[in-house]
Amino acid sequence: MLVLRLLNVVAPAYFLCISLVTFVLQIFVFIPSMFRDPSTTPLFSPTLLHGALFLFLSANALGNYVLVIQNSPEDLGKDFNLGKGAEVVDWLDGSRSPGSALPGTHFCRLCSRVTQRHDHHCFFTGNCIGSRNMRNFIMFCLYTSLSCLDSLVAGMAYISATLSMSFADPLAFLTLLPHSISQFFSGALLSSEMFVILMLYLWLGIGLACAGFCCHQLLLILRGQTRYQVRKGMLVRARPWRDNLQEVFGKKWLLGLLIPVQNVESSYRRQKEK
Repeated sequence: MLVLRLLNVVAPAYFLCISLVTFVLQIFVFIPSMFRDPSTTPLFSPTLLHGALFLFLSANALGNYVLVIQNSPEDLGKDFNLGKGAEVVDWLDGSRSPGSALPGTHFCRLCSRVTQRHDHHCFFTGNCIGSRNMRNFIMFCLYTSLSCLDSLVAGMAYISATLSMSFADPLAFLTLLPHSISQFFSGALLSSEMFVILMLYLWLGIGLACAGFCCHQLLLILRGQTRYQVRKGMLVRARPWRDNLQEVFGKKWLLGLLIPVQNVESSYRRQKEK
């Protein structure tokens, strides 16, 4: 448990550090290197369009990241007056008893709260993912993946121009790291160039991981399930996939794709207000 709590503190700091390094490299290294002659650069040049695209992707990734942390899942244990040391039970048949939680809820030891439609605990945000912040979490993964892909392309263009090498051969990227390591220790490669090459592989790994996680999460939403329910083998009531999507993304889903907005309120809160 101590290791998990330490990871819950270190992982967000690691993500913010990677984000800061990516922003600095893009703004102060990659994008300026694309300008050959600023005096003759047209208003809608590819460089300016790339800079605007990167700012759009990074702003959405950071905005949804903040909303995931800000919209913490509601602690349902307060409503049930769970005493200290009380056992929280997840019921498959929808029945309730004193000291139990609603179906699909889970008590997180790291957050010390009972989360409705608990999916998992995200260490990179230091928060549980539930009904209140699921949409923002998916948007965070999506835009993080796109930002890493954008940084990967810009970094490869920078390395190609700096080292006068071509990535037309698909194997060139696979052999770039071992070849660069040998050149670095022989003194033929600068430390700044080696750092950018290492960041290329880091962006590739983070981008692929976030893209895969986003696709897996969308598949579970279409089926009306959460990762916690799948892991525990819980049965869910069959519903149309459109209803499952609307429950997470809401009716104004297009707005959430373009700008980071607050997630829809949970169905539990709507039922509670009624």
